[in-house]
Amino acid sequence: MSEPSTASEQFLARVISGPTVLVEYGGLRLLTDPTFDPAGTYPGASPLERTVGSPVTADDVGAVDAVLLSHDEHADNLDNAGRAFLADVPLTLTTLSGAARLGGTARGVAPWEAIDVPRPGGGSITVTATRAQHGPDGSQPVVGDVIGFVLTGDGLPVVYISGDNASLDVVREVAERFDVEEAVLFAGAVRMPVVRDEPDLLTLDAERAVEAARLLDARRVLIAHVDSWAHFSEDLRTTVAAFDEAGMGDRLVRR
Repeated sequence: MSEPSTASEQFLARVISGPTVLVEYGGLRLLTDPTFDPAGTYPGASPLERTVGSPVTADDVGAVDAVLLSHDEHADNLDNAGRAFLADVPLTLTTLSGAARLGGTARGVAPWEAIDVPRPGGGSITVTATRAQHGPDGSQPVVGDVIGFVLTGDGLPVVYISGDNASLDVVREVAERFDVEEAVLFAGAVRMPVVRDEPDLLTLDAERAVEAARLLDARRVLIAHVDSWAHFSEDLRTTVAAFDEAGMGDRLVRR
């Protein structure tokens, strides 16, 4: 995804850091979960520590046509600089509850709801919200609402962006509804006690990321959300090794 897709030259994706991925699709510039803060600690019931600051600023990224925000309630998906960035974005697609909190140009989308985003020169791409489960069954009241996204358009590859999802059942639902060609999977194996006294898996671990790629039968997979934060229990190397061991390393976009 650092090079043009084999299905179309109109899809490029680059991980900036954490969950922040710059996507160029059908002539549009899209950004996932903007996080641009320097290293620091975010207080709360479960404090989060950013160990490495963003390598670029919001100004470096420049104007985007839309932000695809999986959720707004956790600083590792929307930090202080990311919130400020949203003020200049013409459209932010996020959860229904998140849009109510954010206001402005934020638009809430329910799982499986489709939104058309105009393309330069005419036409549009379709952004379909998907379910996402940020933990085990029963975790939603604690972790909040989360969504993922599927991008489709005439002459364009089908792209799945998972958001913070830990459920392979969700991935199966996506695979049943869409012929996914390119996948951006948030991983990192975040583990925190949510519904049990022992740590629960809140995002894909390496093993589940491999299985997600297999379920989707995606031709190429970009791994995001595996760096810059202390609460990740696995890094990019762990995930790459798992894909190689499973004989699926050729699908993985190396970065």
